[in-house]
Amino acid sequence: MVLFSLVATHADIDLETVAQLSNGSSGIATSALAGSPAVTGAVVLATCNRYEIYGEAAHADDVEAARAALVGQISEMSGLSEQLVSRSFNTRTGPEVSEHLFAVSSGLDSAVVGEREIAGQVRRALITAQHEGTASSGLVRLFQAASKTAKDVGAQTALGSRGLSIVSVALDLATDLSEDPDWTTKKVVVFGTGAYAGATMALLRERGCRDISVFSSSGRAATFVATRGGTALDGDTLHPAVAAADVMIGCSGSDTRVEAAELAEVRSGSTRPLIAIDLALTHDFDPAVGELDGVELLTLESVRLAAPEEQAESLAQASSIVSGAAQAFEQEREARSVDSAIVALRRHTMNVLDAEMEKVRARHGCTAAAEEVEFALRRMVKQLLHVPTVRARELAANGQQDDYVAALETLYGITVEQPAAASKAECPVDHTQLAPAGLPEADSRRNSA
Repeated sequence: MVLFSLVATHADIDLETVAQLSNGSSGIATSALAGSPAVTGAVVLATCNRYEIYGEAAHADDVEAARAALVGQISEMSGLSEQLVSRSFNTRTGPEVSEHLFAVSSGLDSAVVGEREIAGQVRRALITAQHEGTASSGLVRLFQAASKTAKDVGAQTALGSRGLSIVSVALDLATDLSEDPDWTTKKVVVFGTGAYAGATMALLRERGCRDISVFSSSGRAATFVATRGGTALDGDTLHPAVAAADVMIGCSGSDTRVEAAELAEVRSGSTRPLIAIDLALTHDFDPAVGELDGVELLTLESVRLAAPEEQAESLAQASSIVSGAAQAFEQEREARSVDSAIVALRRHTMNVLDAEMEKVRARHGCTAAAEEVEFALRRMVKQLLHVPTVRARELAANGQQDDYVAALETLYGITVEQPAAASKAECPVDHTQLAPAGLPEADSRRNSA
């Protein structure tokens, strides 16, 4: 099995293109597996500044076909041409896949270095894929290792102690722009009910904000505030709340957004300045709202530019942890890749032994002498298999597993068959133990924290 990834991030293309690519992201993995035999597993990681698809193919020769299938699906769902989609993604294979995901999960590839939301996003991406039946066993191990690496970076470096996040940097910017930096007096309207909105609510509470209202175009605001506090808004109460707000924060990425003309009309009788923080990848607020009198607009790009630079020592330490974890993961993968060869050799050898024992029993019956012969032969076979087994692990660790398989075919005529990709029913992970009672709605998956 071969792991690969398609990566489109803020580091390579503009956020608007990332947002367009991610349209329909919730159905990509399922569609790709159904539409192409080259794709044996897929996990989608879509956040506020990245869109990445991690896949598994049966053989290296299938990666290009799998990539083409994914590009076609993304083009169909986003409405962008296949040429543009293809140019927007960098393709990674081999050790680059694990090292990149481990760095992403640890916050080393974020707009705010060390931000903490991304680890949760990586974890939820795997849970979603498991529920949809698209996470192959290789991808499960990859994402679980990424989550462990993120925990190690958080525990062993200063990145974890600083607790930076995209939301916290955005709120710091809003504080600097406010005439009154006291959050206890501010009226805030939050758009969205996904995990990103939940993180925003928690940080607002930490800053002492008490007057928080929540609106969701999906009608889930009442359920959301029932466990987090705040006031649920609907279509009738939204406009008055926005008219009286000091801050509004977009976290939903829904199909409906606040237009500049609409906001101007709603706020026409208000003299209070308004800070609009748009943290949604697909924009909850029309970019033109920043041109309205009395309105300051903060976007993901604003957050990226304002993000503090991390100390070189902390970054170096975190990078070292990520590199070491990726190397260990790849070594384990290489070792696993010869499992089929080891099983094939043992099966071949035991079949020969069983055939000889049948001859012994046919001649001497099930006597004590026959039992002694069988015991001696099995002990001898075990000893003979020890060195080839150890050697297989050593060669796999050096990336020479193909040489081992070729040797078995040459010396013994053994054909090593790779196991088929695990189906949903064969997935070794108990989904019911991993998943929350209700997954975030599709639009919040790509913007959740």
